Amino acid sequence: MDALLDQSLKPGTAVPRIIHLISSTAFYGAEKMLLEHCRATPGDHLVVLLGAPDELRQRFSEQGVRAQICHGLKELLAVVRANKSPQTLLNTHNFRAQLFGWAAAMLTQLPLIVTQHGFTPRSRKQRLYTWLSLRQCRLPWVRKVVCVANSVAQLHRLAGVAERKLQVIPNGLADISIPAHLEDLHQPQPLLGFVGRFSAEKGPDLFLDTVIPLCQQYPQLHAVMLGDGPEREVLEQRIQQAGLAARITLPGYQHNMLAWLQQLTALIISSRTEGTPMILLEAMQMQTPVVSFAVGGIPDVLTDAQDGLLAPALQCDLLRQQVQRLLDNPALAEQLTQQARHTLATRYYLPALAEQWLQVYRQLLPGAAPC
Repeated sequence: MDALLDQSLKPGTAVPRIIHLISSTAFYGAEKMLLEHCRATPGDHLVVLLGAPDELRQRFSEQGVRAQICHGLKELLAVVRANKSPQTLLNTHNFRAQLFGWAAAMLTQLPLIVTQHGFTPRSRKQRLYTWLSLRQCRLPWVRKVVCVANSVAQLHRLAGVAERKLQVIPNGLADISIPAHLEDLHQPQPLLGFVGRFSAEKGPDLFLDTVIPLCQQYPQLHAVMLGDGPEREVLEQRIQQAGLAARITLPGYQHNMLAWLQQLTALIISSRTEGTPMILLEAMQMQTPVVSFAVGGIPDVLTDAQDGLLAPALQCDLLRQQVQRLLDNPALAEQLTQQARHTLATRYYLPALAEQWLQVYRQLLPGAAPC
């Protein structure tokens, strides 16, 4: 980060002060992306966690990123005013944070950036949130909307958000090398993996629709579901009913994700909706083959049969066929992972993407040319 600061912030250049707002309960993909963004992007960053547990604040602080917890608009306004300067900007990272950020921007007269990681419009309430978020982005006080995928930007265009406000900057990784020493988890092989929250948008049920028949077809095949969430009990019941409790395991949320990825024969992304998932980029880093539904920003990253295998959304039979191709052809896995690492290095290297973010921030500082 220091090297990037030296290159990007010339003497006499104003240093942006960015107050990030995110409503969160745990360290998932958006939180990880935000942490890495703050570490890589030049500027004075403060992360405000709305209603978060203190363990999450500590996670940011331990990595050198200032973080503070707020429990309401009054607390948030006090923090924003205490950190307000001519170089201060607000950047929100999910729907509740967007509402609080919009109110804070209006009341403190600060420019507002909305980072859109994607939408999960599965329920009536979520569809309402999506509708409100898109329409709020049309309002004058939202100065910039940065989307992590082209598909997310297209939703804003269709909702009437001005093109001049929109910019696509995908997620990236600061370190794309494979760590030298990772714990050996001694997992059975071959091993298929799911990583994510056990909730409808991530498709853990579709993962089981895909892998249960495969486990029945391949007696040595195992699967692991890494994560937790509201659908856990239903998933466990399905696995029990299939008689596969010894071969499809749910060990819970894991911190050593790169070690797990190293163990997988393939990562399966069965999400119903996505932005640019961090676990996808980490799998590419670890040379883990990826088989995924072509949803959200995933087709922006992967080209079918070049650096991953894709299937149409919700088509579990076709997703299963793609997994079967990998199981039956180890040489294909090697081909895909080599190309995936090249794609990662050339398009999703975080220091290069951080420079794009710095330009967004600079455009909104006082005296900058209109963006």
